[in-house]
Amino acid sequence: MVEKKSDKRPGAAPIAGAPDRIRNVVLVGPAGSGKTSLMESLLHAAGATSRRGAVADGTTVGDYDPVAVRQKRSVNLAIASFAWKDTVINLIDTPGYADFTGELRAGLRGADAALFVVSSVDGIDASTGRLWDECEAVGMPRAIVVTNLDKERADFDETVAASKRVFTGGGGILPLFLPLHADSGVVAGFVDLLDEQLWDWSTGTVTVRDAEAEHRSLIDGSRNDLIEGVITESEDESLMERFIGGETIDVELLTTDLERAVARGHFHPVMGHAVTAANVGSELILDLVVRAFPSPTEHPLPTVTRIDGTPVEPLSADPNGPLCAEVIKTTSDPYVGKVSIVRVFSGTLTPDAVVHVSGHFSGGTGHENHDIDERIGHITSMLGSNHADIPSAIAGSIVAVSKLSRAETGDTLSSPETALIMDPWRMPVPLLPVAISPKSAGDEDKLGGALGRVTAEDPTLRVEHPEETGQILLWTLGEAHADLILDRIRTRYGVEVTSTEVRASLRETFAGPAAGNGRLVKQSGGHGQYAVCEITVEPLEQGAGFEFVDKIVGGAVPRSFIPSVEKGVRHQMTQGVAAGYPVVDLRVTLVDGKFHTVDSSDMAFQHAGGLALKDAAAKTTINLLEPMVILTVDVPDEHVGAVIADVSTRRGHITGTTSVAGGRSQVVAEVPESEISRYAIDIRSITHGTGDFHREPAGYAPLPANLAKKIIDG
Repeated sequence: MVEKKSDKRPGAAPIAGAPDRIRNVVLVGPAGSGKTSLMESLLHAAGATSRRGAVADGTTVGDYDPVAVRQKRSVNLAIASFAWKDTVINLIDTPGYADFTGELRAGLRGADAALFVVSSVDGIDASTGRLWDECEAVGMPRAIVVTNLDKERADFDETVAASKRVFTGGGGILPLFLPLHADSGVVAGFVDLLDEQLWDWSTGTVTVRDAEAEHRSLIDGSRNDLIEGVITESEDESLMERFIGGETIDVELLTTDLERAVARGHFHPVMGHAVTAANVGSELILDLVVRAFPSPTEHPLPTVTRIDGTPVEPLSADPNGPLCAEVIKTTSDPYVGKVSIVRVFSGTLTPDAVVHVSGHFSGGTGHENHDIDERIGHITSMLGSNHADIPSAIAGSIVAVSKLSRAETGDTLSSPETALIMDPWRMPVPLLPVAISPKSAGDEDKLGGALGRVTAEDPTLRVEHPEETGQILLWTLGEAHADLILDRIRTRYGVEVTSTEVRASLRETFAGPAAGNGRLVKQSGGHGQYAVCEITVEPLEQGAGFEFVDKIVGGAVPRSFIPSVEKGVRHQMTQGVAAGYPVVDLRVTLVDGKFHTVDSSDMAFQHAGGLALKDAAAKTTINLLEPMVILTVDVPDEHVGAVIADVSTRRGHITGTTSVAGGRSQVVAEVPESEISRYAIDIRSITHGTGDFHREPAGYAPLPANLAKKIIDG
């Protein structure tokens, strides 16, 4: 028989006695592949839950966020900690949609291995391949779980074959278990190719027995391929010689080599799963996680330095080592407030301890660097939204920590005596801008605090306040990400906002020279304002900036008021002279003026300077300049033509096309910024989810006259 359940009651907090009895496993796969349902099956099979939730009903452990329940899809990473065979498994469910790549990368950071989930019905598309590449980029050890074997058109063999064709390193993909079908054709069990045992769920509970003669033809060829693959990828030369020599290899030796091969990240065993009443395959997956996945002691730690950048001795997953932990997720709980989900890499974290919180961010992220000591509150083990207090968290643990008011996602926690910081993981760059505005004065008062909270939770979100447009811009990863952020601002923080069209940060400039007169003559109640100034304006080359030249002679304008004229001109330049956009690249020369010994003042000449610039603008043509970007698009070769054609419709100019490895190309173009505000959405449609892009500022260029006229007349 097989051990079915853990000895923990549902919801009890699992506590690991040592790091080698911990497994941190992230679920990775495209949307709809069955990750969340797989988590439900594993939790139920392990006895961590008394019933299996359903995505359609909004009752799963992982999708407890109200947005996830409404949309019936994962939008956040979620942690479920439970015990299986004296081992604590921290299962990390991640969203599969491209807009939530930040959550995926946070999950990869917290994990030591991955279960890569592929549907046997939907097959493997380009987006699935991109997720595999995300794992490959960080060297994540992983096994493949073929799901939905209970569905019509399920095809285990074809899914394995497709995995070998599509996934990088596909030569190391081999089934560890083969599905067995009942007379009705439904998957009822699996044969373990290493142990040569049958796992049978046909009675509703799992039983295990030795393989029978009728299964030899199914086992023999596949088993030899598996053994050869395991030994090859583990680089066990002595065992390879014994295998080639025809010697029967002990299963324990093969299991050791299997663990080594998986930990190296080059061998990816394949297993199957069916969401039936009996959770077919769940116990096999749990056993594989315990016996073949690396523990925290076997997975390399990220680079760690002191906060001044000086190196430290390499750390390991030692509970007695220096404290070094990282916030992989920040969220808010309606009852306990801010909650930090923390992976402990070294040392031991205890309740009420004082820790040093370090957050050092690259420029342009919208996150301020900070170093501060804080006292943590409770430490809890997580089962989705359910938290249970635990006395401590040793190296390798993933736990929730309360009362860290300053901590943000990506921050390092360490001892105040030895403050450390971990190299950050690579965050996706937000490329979809969304302009928002508060609905009322009350919402305006609360919006700043809400934006501060959502940016602390989500490091992929960037907030900008362009002075030229006066808008509030949220830079997001896509429409789904934007919808999630707006929903949270409204529902979690009670701030009503509306989305508006993103305005381009245009500039104005003079098309030719002109002269202007600024005259302010006012009398009121015995007090007057008097200032007259005459200027000439000359356009300068792009990027030259602003020059002010004083050519006053004979004291027509007193020396004390000449800076006032310049100040007034500069102020008017910020306000614009035609369409309300800043004026750039001018030389303004003050050539004459008049003053009054009593009624002239600094403010009067400031006002006159602005009037003079507006008067000059009325006597010549004003050009509008639009911001340009260098757009670099990385796409499979078959989509290059479509990308080039699309860029041309956006008033873009192709500057180069280069072939890169893997059958891909880079298309480089100069494009108006206003034409690519929704390019993060469009490029997915054009390339069927296989294209990436990045953008860099490229100065300004004249806006076509017909478009400029519409804006100026506007």
